[in-house]
Amino acid sequence: MSESRLDPKRFSKILVGVDDSPDAQLAFRFAMNRAKQDNAELDIVSILEQDDINIYQALNKDYIQQKRSDLEKHLQGYRKIAEEFGIRKVQTYTAEGDAGETIVKDVIPHVQPDLLVIGSSSRSGVARYFGSQASYMAKYSPVSVLVIR
Repeated sequence: MSESRLDPKRFSKILVGVDDSPDAQLAFRFAMNRAKQDNAELDIVSILEQDDINIYQALNKDYIQQKRSDLEKHLQGYRKIAEEFGIRKVQTYTAEGDAGETIVKDVIPHVQPDLLVIGSSSRSGVARYFGSQASYMAKYSPVSVLVIR
């Protein structure tokens, strides 16, 4: 085998999906370490899942705006941790919808990462009922996916 075939792949842009689940926390730590090791950009995304919002809340614009604001603040906490860890370029993104589908169909085409890092289970949403969104993302993502547990 040639030397280049034995070298591990280096990534230049890593996207990590975060929520409050323990697996997502592990995914974030892995993505930070890999981004630092590869001197890669770290992109952090969190999805406001509609399954978490009832119809009365959905009709309340102030409620939705507050949820978005809370999500943004949460992501800024992740950004600060990554920057303090020594990652030079950190971007954050929020989106709304089904986590797996939104990341695959909207976030990845927009961000254009070469690796997606996700936790194996979700704290909420459809994953509670039908298993992890991770399997959807692993199956349909146009880029490499690393599922952390």
